Amino acid sequence: MSMGTSEAVLQVLSGAVPRRLSGDMYLSNSDLAFPFKFHIKPLKRKALKHIQSFKSSSAIKCQCQIGSYWNKGGGRFYGKAVVDRLKLVSCNCQHSESVNGITAGEKNGAWYVDSAKKLNLNGAMDTQNILEFEDLQKTKKEKESLTSNGATDTGTTKFHKAGVDPIEDEAWDLLLDSVVYYCGSPVGTIAANDPTSSNVLNYDQVFIRDFIPSGIAFLLKGEYDVVRNFILHTLQLQSWEKTMDCYSPGQGLMPASFKVHTVPLDDNESMTEEVLDPDFGEAAIGRVAPVDSGLWWIILLRAYGKCSGDLSVQERIDVQTGIKMILRQCLADGFDMFPTLLVTDGPCMIDRRMGIHGHPLEIEALYYSALLCAREMLAPDDGSNDLIRALNNRLVALSFHIREYYWLDLRKLNEIYRYKTEEYSYDAVNKFNIYPDQIPSWLVEWMPNKGGYLIGNLQPAHMDFRFFSLGNLWSVVSGLATKDQSHAILDLVEAKWADLVADMPLKICYPALEGQEWQIITGSDPKNTPWSYHNAGSWPTLLWQFTVACIKMNRPEMAAKAVAVAGKRLSRDKWPEYYDTKKGKFIGKQSRLFQTWSIAGYLVAKLLIAKPTAANILITEEDSELMNAFSCMITTNPRRKRGRRNLKQPYLV
Repeated sequence: MSMGTSEAVLQVLSGAVPRRLSGDMYLSNSDLAFPFKFHIKPLKRKALKHIQSFKSSSAIKCQCQIGSYWNKGGGRFYGKAVVDRLKLVSCNCQHSESVNGITAGEKNGAWYVDSAKKLNLNGAMDTQNILEFEDLQKTKKEKESLTSNGATDTGTTKFHKAGVDPIEDEAWDLLLDSVVYYCGSPVGTIAANDPTSSNVLNYDQVFIRDFIPSGIAFLLKGEYDVVRNFILHTLQLQSWEKTMDCYSPGQGLMPASFKVHTVPLDDNESMTEEVLDPDFGEAAIGRVAPVDSGLWWIILLRAYGKCSGDLSVQERIDVQTGIKMILRQCLADGFDMFPTLLVTDGPCMIDRRMGIHGHPLEIEALYYSALLCAREMLAPDDGSNDLIRALNNRLVALSFHIREYYWLDLRKLNEIYRYKTEEYSYDAVNKFNIYPDQIPSWLVEWMPNKGGYLIGNLQPAHMDFRFFSLGNLWSVVSGLATKDQSHAILDLVEAKWADLVADMPLKICYPALEGQEWQIITGSDPKNTPWSYHNAGSWPTLLWQFTVACIKMNRPEMAAKAVAVAGKRLSRDKWPEYYDTKKGKFIGKQSRLFQTWSIAGYLVAKLLIAKPTAANILITEEDSELMNAFSCMITTNPRRKRGRRNLKQPYLV
């Protein structure tokens, strides 16, 4: 405690009614750990019923205190109310340093709890416990930039470039221009910054999935603050209250995006404040909640720790709680029999109706990756033991299920071609009752002799035979696909280079839905016409995932070839969001220019090709325990008799 005197104390009033997080998990208001130092005071707004805002002191740059909030009826409560959810976060401070850390230790700050074990996520919280927060004056050391002669400016994300490649220099300038600031600190990048378009729609927001390549680019350049701020601010926007209200976000859900608004204070319109306004899908087309946001958030959190060496962020009490809430949401029991994550259509990068509902490969690959990352970061304690046990069981079952039933190559295709149907009992070969007539004619000719891939989706009596790039690439990166399968996936990309890479990498899926199939599945979506947008359009942002996958399998020359193809056009075409036509010749008919994740994806690919070892911050490998469990499942006799379930067998396949 030698860092100086405390400047603020956060006290959560005793007697607060705990707010329920899940069936066996409780948190009170005292569990809310905010990453900045603002005074939180209630501000009632005409347009919004649920507000929790921050108001700073001019003497102290950013201080915070949990105070009160407005409930649905507009009434005010002090410390004893159940928080509906944090709808807005606001601050009217003039200046702000980087987000100050609150860790379980004493690196950037300290939490003082009467007993650390009282924060029990599996039991009731002692509501009489007073949680105090003492802010320690932060002594920030100047970081060395990874650039040749770079230095980080205070409060900004600027660095000098070597100036070797004019296209890279342009990309860095555009990426930095897209940075969004909240109270003087960088917190993310907007989706697109097209000066030629006046209709911005929601492209001026910070999207969680869109920021991932931006965040990786900043990490690889040694610009850690913007990533750290993003992680902590989005955590603060996480939905914490379990609700049964229609159109309300589920507990633990991360927002799809957020926006920084500057609004006048109610009590003094001559003064303004900045607010963070999250979107959980309420304003999205189709009102679909984002499943992948929380998964990407966990993956980025691990990458930040591995790249910066700063593990204090993932050790924070609020960050650990956020991880657990995401996991509990993903591991919750339901009516589904499979270990895969059941989702609706459009919950991920493909965010429009494209027939990927059920168990889409992209979600399952991100799910598997997030589980591995979370297991690596979770602090072992009494409250997380059951969660880690469930997590390990799901990892084994999920890997078996995807590798065994989603895999498709020429041998497997011939096996499906000869399937018998309507098979009963445990020893059925055709477990999902797939009808051989489902095999599309294009696939028979398209499947190469060498290579294979994981299909897009698997449900009873249905196999989605389309090739989805992100799901396959992230299966390689995360280790969801075996080593042989990973090489086979890259073999297929190499063999079908003219289809999947063509004039602009990389096809989001292949082939496109056309004709009556397009009308039925997409609802005649005018944006998803064949070979456009999510219906087999070409997306430059997929370059960075492709590069990581190639580096992991020691085939970086494939990534370099794809980056060279993209480099010929991206700058000239003003960095479009996506390309149309079967070969990716045309800029997408509704494509935004200066799309941030197209810019960042190219930069990450270039940085990783120059320094392949840096890809380790994203790559996950199976440990021996997981591989042994998987081997046991493979060798288990499938002809087991019906009877009481063996309680020692935790795997559901």
